[in-house]
Amino acid sequence: MIAFQLPGDKSISHRALILACLADRQSRIQNLPGSADVNSTRSALAAIGAVISDSEVGVVQVSGPTGWRPHPGPIDCGNSGTTSRLLMGLLVGLGVPASLTGDESLRKRPMDRVVYPLQSMGGRISYTERRDRLPISLEERTSGSLRVLRYRGRVASAQVKSALLLAGLGAGVEVEVREPGVSRDHTERMLGSLGIPIEFGRLHDGGARVLLVGQPDRVSLPGFDLAIPGDVSSASFLIAAGLLTGQPVRIEGVGLNETRTGFLNVMRRMGAAVTEQVVESRLGEPVGSIDVVPGPLAAFEIEADEVPGLIDEIPVLAALAARARGGSRISGAGELRVKESDRLAGLARNLGAIGVECEERQDGLIIEGSNRSLCGMISTGGDHRIAMAFAALGRSPDCAIEVDDRDCVNVSYPGFWNDLEQIATGSDS
Repeated sequence: MIAFQLPGDKSISHRALILACLADRQSRIQNLPGSADVNSTRSALAAIGAVISDSEVGVVQVSGPTGWRPHPGPIDCGNSGTTSRLLMGLLVGLGVPASLTGDESLRKRPMDRVVYPLQSMGGRISYTERRDRLPISLEERTSGSLRVLRYRGRVASAQVKSALLLAGLGAGVEVEVREPGVSRDHTERMLGSLGIPIEFGRLHDGGARVLLVGQPDRVSLPGFDLAIPGDVSSASFLIAAGLLTGQPVRIEGVGLNETRTGFLNVMRRMGAAVTEQVVESRLGEPVGSIDVVPGPLAAFEIEADEVPGLIDEIPVLAALAARARGGSRISGAGELRVKESDRLAGLARNLGAIGVECEERQDGLIIEGSNRSLCGMISTGGDHRIAMAFAALGRSPDCAIEVDDRDCVNVSYPGFWNDLEQIATGSDS
């Protein structure tokens, strides 16, 4: 069995950096990944006054500013939707003026879903070029606080929810968010572990609710030490490569938050033997190991209620479907059309290009598995998850698959190609 220890979880890393900037003393963060997305958040926070430094190998020290400062030019969020949306909530809550922009891909992604509820709280936000798209301008709040928010989202979105919670936290006002499904809950767990009055959980109708209790004064969090758990989404690509090559894989020190591990349940349905073991908790996040032993792969179905818990893993599950027995169906995944790329279109196009029967639907895919030889060049469109999904599929016997942009994986997993090579050689990372 090959064992891996992965770079820190991207979602937790964004939030740890932001919350450390609101703390009353210096915080220490270990295993912060060097991915482009996390670096975008780090640079953005430094631009408005945070002090973030590498104190020693593998440790980052973060101190919040004594006074938040407006940045003279646009703050570049790179390719990171999490950076842009969470920073929007933070800045609105603190009343700090700023202009936010991003790369070409990020400027195509929808922003109304965050802007509208923040405006309803009293945030002064405007689009500077196209409606619903970056760049945006946030004006300073001249007087008063934000309004209490009761928000019911049309889709389950951890980014939207977290942005609203950060706005409420910064302004000291109550925020309640209800979602039709259960999205990842890192922000809620971390805030609760840091002593912030917050309630969250599932509802009887399958949705979820979170309530941030308003504070009389602007909040100051306690400083913290945190070793970021390994990124479970990154683990999915190595696990998939192991399943396709018959190689058992162990992932150690990985985050096992149940809102992030839905793809493991799909792999179990496909025939893999999957074992999870929680060994500790870090700021409310369960951490442990995953052991996966391959078996013959069977087709699967994913319905809408399952999608929020595995939204980032649909590309790799689609790649596995190409090698499963029978036809696999993914439904309720329309949100993939507004990620770093239109992932449904990209998956369908690339699967077809290498010889896989795939039907693209408005909210999903139907994929017919086979054991025929799969060959060709993958057009990633700069999307890191499409690149890594097809790279894993390329490890399957009788496959000769290349990706056109190997460097795009640096957005989330700079060491991916080295770790993937360990699957082929059968040696530990």
